[in-house]
Amino acid sequence: MSKKLPIGIQTFREIREDDCYYVDKTAFALKLATEGKYYFLSRPRRFGKSLFLDTLAELFAGNEALFQGLYCHDKWDWTKQYPVIRISFGGGVLHTREALDKRIQDILRINRERLAVDGPQNLDIPGLFGELLRRAHQKYGHRVVVLIDEYDKPILDNITNPDIARQMRDGLRNLYSVIKDSDAFIRFAFLTCVSKFSKVSLFSGLNNLEDITVNAVYSAICGYSETDVETVFAPEVEGLDRNKIRDWYNGYSWLGEPVYNPFDLLLLFRERQFKPFWFETGTPTFLIDILTERHAWLPELGRLESDAELLSTFDIDDMPTEALMFQAGYLTIDREENLGDAYFYRLRFPNREVYQSLYGRLLRTWTPDAQAEVRNRKSLYRLLQSNDFEGLQNLFTAFYAGIPHDWYRNNPIAQYEGYYASVFYSYFAALGLNVTLEDSTNHGRIDMTVHFNGQIYLFEFKVVELVPEGKALKQLKDKNYAEKYKAEGVPIHLIGVEFSKESRSVVGFDIETLGGSA
Repeated sequence: MSKKLPIGIQTFREIREDDCYYVDKTAFALKLATEGKYYFLSRPRRFGKSLFLDTLAELFAGNEALFQGLYCHDKWDWTKQYPVIRISFGGGVLHTREALDKRIQDILRINRERLAVDGPQNLDIPGLFGELLRRAHQKYGHRVVVLIDEYDKPILDNITNPDIARQMRDGLRNLYSVIKDSDAFIRFAFLTCVSKFSKVSLFSGLNNLEDITVNAVYSAICGYSETDVETVFAPEVEGLDRNKIRDWYNGYSWLGEPVYNPFDLLLLFRERQFKPFWFETGTPTFLIDILTERHAWLPELGRLESDAELLSTFDIDDMPTEALMFQAGYLTIDREENLGDAYFYRLRFPNREVYQSLYGRLLRTWTPDAQAEVRNRKSLYRLLQSNDFEGLQNLFTAFYAGIPHDWYRNNPIAQYEGYYASVFYSYFAALGLNVTLEDSTNHGRIDMTVHFNGQIYLFEFKVVELVPEGKALKQLKDKNYAEKYKAEGVPIHLIGVEFSKESRSVVGFDIETLGGSA
C-alpha cells in the first residue's frame, strides 16, 4: 500500500505521525546509544544525516509513541528522558566571524529556552555553552545529549576564501572545545558533516571522538539498502526497471553494504523519470574549479587510489582531490586492501548519475561554447547509433575547431597536455556510455573501449606535433586490444585518432573493422 513520500522531510516525528514511508534506522541508533559516547559521521549532502540526528533526539527524549513497531521499541529504557541540546549550521550562509558568533549565541539561547534552563547571559561563547551543559544536567538529573548537524558548513561556505574560512574554523573550535571539558555532564554526543576536517584543526583535544564514517558496520546508517527498496518501497518500484534504478542511483559504499542515495529514489518514485536529481541540487562550484585548476586527468577520476590517511585528510590549506571527491559523494570505496598493516582504497564513481553528470559539468567548463557542446554530445550518440564513421571524424574535428584562438591563449587549461584527450573522453562519459579504459596513465593519450548498440569501439587517441603519423591505429593493432573481445561475436571497430597540438585539430582518423564472428 502506497504511503506519503517524505521528500525534503528531516523531522522524525512528522514522518511517523503523517504515515510516510520510513526506513527503520533505529537499530543503528540503539547500537550507538548503548555502546559508546562520542561519535562523528561524514556523509554526502542530502543523504539523511539530519533525519538520523532527529531520530536520536526523539529516542533520548523518551518519545516512545513515535517508535511503536520499530526495532528499538522493546529494547530501550523509556523511563529515562535526557535533556537534548541541538546545534545545526544547516540554514543560511555566514561570511564573517561576527555573524558566526551571533548565530552560535542565538542557537544556545534557543536551547536554553527550550530546556527552560536559567543562567548568566553575559558570558563568552564557551562560558554560555558550558553553563548550559552544567545547568541542564543539574535540572533534569540526567547527563546531556549533544547533537551537532553540519558542524562544518560555515567553513565550507567560505572554502574559496581561506582567510574567512580560517576565522570560521577558529570560531567553531571555540564552541566545540567545550565538549572535551564538559565530559562529566555529557551522556552522548554525535556530530555530522559532509567533510571531515582534521581533529587537530577543529576539535582541539577531543581525541575520544569515534569516527564511524568508513566502517562496515555503519555503512548503511544513511541511505537505502537493496532490501529497503524491495520491501519498504515495493509499491513505488512497481513499473520501474529495477536494473536501471540500481545502475543510476545505487553503489555508495563505506566498506559495508552499498546503499542508494535516498534523495534520488524519493524523487524518482514521484517523477517516474531517471534524472540526476541529487547532482542538480547543488554540486559545489569549488569542486569543479579545483579539478580544473589542478588539470585533473579526467579519464582517471573514476579510479583513483588512496590510503586511509589521505582519504580522511581535509583542511582549508590541504584538500587532496581524492579526499575532496570522496567526502563530497562523487567517489566511493570500490575495495580495501591491507598491505603490511596499512590500508589502501581503490575509489570509483558510485553510479551512473554521478559519473555522467560530473563529466557533463566538467565538459561544459572545459569547452567555451555551451551550445556547441550540447549539439556535439547529441550528434555523437546518433552517429554511433548509425556507425557513421565519416560523421564521427567530422564531429571529432568539431570538438576543437569551434574553440576560439583567444580562449586557447588565455585559458591555461587548454595548454595542459592532457586537455585534448580529457575533452574527447568526457564527451563519451557525459552520455553515460559504457566506457572502459585500457591504459590511460600517459596524459597525452588514451586507450578506450566503448560497448554500445551491440558493438565494440576501441579508441586510441594520440597528440602529434603537426601531421598524422598513423601510430594511433598501429598501437591498437600492435597491442592486440581486440583479441579479448572477439569471443563476444560482435563487430569490433578499431579507431585511431590523432590530434595536432600545433594546429589544434584532428589530423588523423583511421578505422578498421573486424568481423562479428567469434
